[in-house]
Amino acid sequence: MQINKGIQIPALDVELLTLGKLIAVPFKAFVREGERFWLYPSRQLPENLAIEDYYQPDYLDLARIAISKCWQSPVQIKAWGRCEKHWRINIDRKNILPQIVEENVWNINALEKIFEKNECLKILIVRVYWLSQPCTINSVPRHSNFYFPNSGDIVTHANDTDIPTISSSSFEQRKLDLLSGKVSRNSELEKLYFQIWESKNKDNLDSDLDRDLRTFLGWSVDAIKKNDRIDFDWIRKIAEVGNSSDGHEFEKLVRRSLIQLGFTNSNSNPKISLDPDATGGAGGLDFYCDSPYPVVGECKATKTEKVPDGTPAQLVKLGQKHLQNDEYHACIKVIMAAGELTTDAEQTAKGNKMNVIRPETLQRLVELKSQYPGSIDLVKLKPCLEKEPFGSDADRKVNEYIDRIEREIQLRSHLVQLVKNYLENTREKRASVHSLYGAYAMSQRPRDLSAEEMHEILVELSSPLTGYLGRGKSQDGSDRFYFLRDLS
Repeated sequence: MQINKGIQIPALDVELLTLGKLIAVPFKAFVREGERFWLYPSRQLPENLAIEDYYQPDYLDLARIAISKCWQSPVQIKAWGRCEKHWRINIDRKNILPQIVEENVWNINALEKIFEKNECLKILIVRVYWLSQPCTINSVPRHSNFYFPNSGDIVTHANDTDIPTISSSSFEQRKLDLLSGKVSRNSELEKLYFQIWESKNKDNLDSDLDRDLRTFLGWSVDAIKKNDRIDFDWIRKIAEVGNSSDGHEFEKLVRRSLIQLGFTNSNSNPKISLDPDATGGAGGLDFYCDSPYPVVGECKATKTEKVPDGTPAQLVKLGQKHLQNDEYHACIKVIMAAGELTTDAEQTAKGNKMNVIRPETLQRLVELKSQYPGSIDLVKLKPCLEKEPFGSDADRKVNEYIDRIEREIQLRSHLVQLVKNYLENTREKRASVHSLYGAYAMSQRPRDLSAEEMHEILVELSSPLTGYLGRGKSQDGSDRFYFLRDLS
């Protein structure tokens, strides 16, 4: 999608548009609906107003910092916008200005001055998208409403895969609120966000709290984007190393995996350590966890050879050696091994209620936990490891546990998308359980649900600890749900 020019707007306004806080800015020059443009951060304010006159007091420090970046070249442009509406507020609607100010960052006196000078106020409502690569502008352009790139500039055009700063449903709702003069109910939470924002380096702001607040406020379309920060390289090596002859590296990966899953070990004895940078060594257990329940085990990386009887026998010997007898018998016992067990090893493992788990299965568990942090409930995993079958057959029951979780995630993902699509199609702000249940019945649903079951899951998805949906009450007291972020 070709872009030929940019618009120059105050630097803080550009930052807040790309952050998702703003969806509109005062802009006098005409922009046609549907037009695309780069968002150029400028140090110039409308009608040459001073910073103190243009912005509300809470945003003055942020504005000064943002504008200070515009004095030196090169300047980077990180986002592009599409005009959704160039809204002209005439004298008959001048009374809406206080509501616009309360929802946004500008000073009421500034908007009134702009209004008096132009006999109206023009607000550019813009849908903002992140550029796949920033544009680099080598020289600061002269003050103007627009800017056109020079031959030495590095420009990036719009792409249909570019990520919007906020979701379609959130944007449409906020656009309707803006046009009708409705005020956000989250002003105190916004103040908290900007207090956190001011205390950090804005160029490197990347925390779970930051993302969660933006998502809750409707400023973000982050789905599982935060998982991009997880180092998946080591996780993808679990199966590969487990099927090699590198026993020491496999043991380290197993320990790291157990920590990632949520197991811990408070014991300082190096012979029963869970430190991923250490190994059990001669005479030590390969891994031991004491919380949320005790687990003890041995690792056996194998390339082609079978797992001998010595592996489960060693687990019995070392477990009883380093743990009290009662402690050892209370432990869930696990052998992490890729190779097929010999007949004797299989009998020893089953006789001692040992779960033999393949590296591929461990990798599945850790990948699922890393992608969906709340998905693996170790307390619910415990009965799976305590009951038959044991030996090599135990791997099947663990995979069945993982399959169940993946089906539950698929169902929840379907329900989140259902709410999102329903609101976008009906242009409603919130949906009742009755309406959503009708839409669910007509969808390609993962499985049948009763209305009560669906309601229970919707409440779960709208919890502050999950934050995929929002929930409010209708006049009759029944729950109504709205979309916040995707569950991929």
